[in-house]
Amino acid sequence: MTGRLNGKRALVIGAARGIGRAIAERFVEEGARVTISDVSEAGAETAKAIGAAFVAADIATEDGANATVEAALAAHGGLDILVQNAGIYPWTLIEDISPAEWDAVLGVNLRGTFLAAKAALAPMRAAGGGRMVFTSSITGPRVTSPGHGHYSASKAGILGFVRSAALEWARYGITVNAIEPGNILTEGMERERGEAFIREMSASVPVGRLGTPREIAHATLFLASDEAAYITGTTIVIDGGQTLPEGGMIHMPAH
Repeated sequence: MTGRLNGKRALVIGAARGIGRAIAERFVEEGARVTISDVSEAGAETAKAIGAAFVAADIATEDGANATVEAALAAHGGLDILVQNAGIYPWTLIEDISPAEWDAVLGVNLRGTFLAAKAALAPMRAAGGGRMVFTSSITGPRVTSPGHGHYSASKAGILGFVRSAALEWARYGITVNAIEPGNILTEGMERERGEAFIREMSASVPVGRLGTPREIAHATLFLASDEAAYITGTTIVIDGGQTLPEGGMIHMPAH
């Protein structure tokens, strides 16, 4: 490893497993002092395994967001990098979504983004700058599928927030960006979607497979590093080319 984050203090929210864990682990490898946050106590085991601090908190609440940032400040004395990765994705057709379920999805995914950013703003501003990276998705901003009305709305909303925050906070030396993962082979996908879904999705990706959490972590590391100092208000799509075909099938001539 190259020490790209040596001396940096990072907070990764939604990091008990999957993409969030891979991001936190990658940051530790590059020299960052990391705090991870999650509603699941499994986050404590992850933190111990990778050498990070842990705080259990609900990012959908203002108290939870503030407590998360305060824990990161207490653990490492400052905050240079914020990654808000926490998200939920129930599958429900729009006609069957209750207002409570709608609010729950937007509460974690979109309200959580706003609350995390707002809580991290003061310490980053006081320090003279920082990096914020938010996990959106190709689902919502670029594509969607039945059953993801609330999820799509929340993930598209993140990109609108990112652009506004980037514009407002550039004067503080804070960059604000997002990543848009495609279908990533996480424990949650294996558990909740199953083998048939994974096979079908793999066939729809030009590179012929789903992505890995570590591949998402590499892109997040770039946006969190000094190498991305002149990048703000934008997003990186990491989908193996999934959003490129005009139709649902990829037909290539024999070679």
